[in-house]
Amino acid sequence: MSTAALEGVRVLDLASVGPGARASRILADYGAAVTKVGAVPRAGAVQITPPYYAYSGNRGMTRALFDLKSDDGRGAFLTLAKTADVIIESFRPGVVDKLGVGFAAVSDLNPRIVYCSTSGFGQTGPRSRWAGHDVNYLATAGFLDCTGRQADGRPALPGATVADIAAGGMQAAMATMAALLRRERTGAGEHLDVSIADGAFALMSLYADEYLATGVEPGPGHYILTGRYACYDTYTCVDGKHLSVGAIEPQFWANLCRLVGLEQHIASQTDDAAQQQIRADLAAVFATRTRDEWVAELAAADTCVAPVNTVAEAILDEQYVARGLVADATAPDGTAFRQAAPIWAGTVETDGPYAIRDPQLTDTAELLVAAGVAQEDVDRMKEEGAIA
Repeated sequence: MSTAALEGVRVLDLASVGPGARASRILADYGAAVTKVGAVPRAGAVQITPPYYAYSGNRGMTRALFDLKSDDGRGAFLTLAKTADVIIESFRPGVVDKLGVGFAAVSDLNPRIVYCSTSGFGQTGPRSRWAGHDVNYLATAGFLDCTGRQADGRPALPGATVADIAAGGMQAAMATMAALLRRERTGAGEHLDVSIADGAFALMSLYADEYLATGVEPGPGHYILTGRYACYDTYTCVDGKHLSVGAIEPQFWANLCRLVGLEQHIASQTDDAAQQQIRADLAAVFATRTRDEWVAELAAADTCVAPVNTVAEAILDEQYVARGLVADATAPDGTAFRQAAPIWAGTVETDGPYAIRDPQLTDTAELLVAAGVAQEDVDRMKEEGAIA
């Protein structure tokens, strides 16, 4: 396979960080030509510049800067928007319309545009203008309440920005690709209202459906996946490292019990009265050997046991190495380093290391000239600060 799935798709990404940036990273990994759009340095807008390695260093992307509050800057952006396929933005609801670069303005010039607005709580509703971050969206959706508790009873924070990545970024990328497919049939673009909080609610659909159907409210320890039974939990080994056990199916649970010498618990897998004793016995057994010793004995024996890796260990995990999940790259100063590779099914592998550009470099002038703007007009706008 040599043709990228989104080859020829042009994306303007107004989001510097967060779900919008996650979405454009996915689209670029599928071959879309993504231009990161930001504010000119002296336009007065707060522009977040992530470290060079963040979001995979915006590998394979171009960069353009506009003063959207000026007529020339806005006009220059709209010139690129005329031939774009996708625009991604993550301003608060209503801001892009005030700037004159919202869906209505762009679709008047380009009726085929797929305009993806990512926001915390969506474009409508009583919380649409609330500020928020990952923890707030997970909290609102019930995710945190079903998470394990800290020692003082507070919900534990997740180890990754689940709402940012999955509820927001992946949702936005999936919705955008679906809209591009629909456009092939209808010829028309559309405005996508991607709410991170909505996406977080969708992540909780298994539990929400249970509550809606039965009236039983989920929570920590309520369900097999939230710690009710010892067969689905984590345990500490003699070296202080941890094992994950996910032996839900009875045959996997039986295999595990036999291999660790706890056959007496096979029939009590879902006996609530026996869980405290089963956990204590499993904890005692796992505490007799190192994590890697247990993994070597149990993981390949149909027990649903896997190591709890640190990030450093995950990068070197033999499975991830075999799957090519880490790629070589070069930093802006030429220094070699490594980064997470495109992992999405159907992406096209590239040869050689990814060259990460200096995040201060821009392609605004080249992009505008390619779009038909006269060089003298580009030079004038650059001198006046409308573009950079």
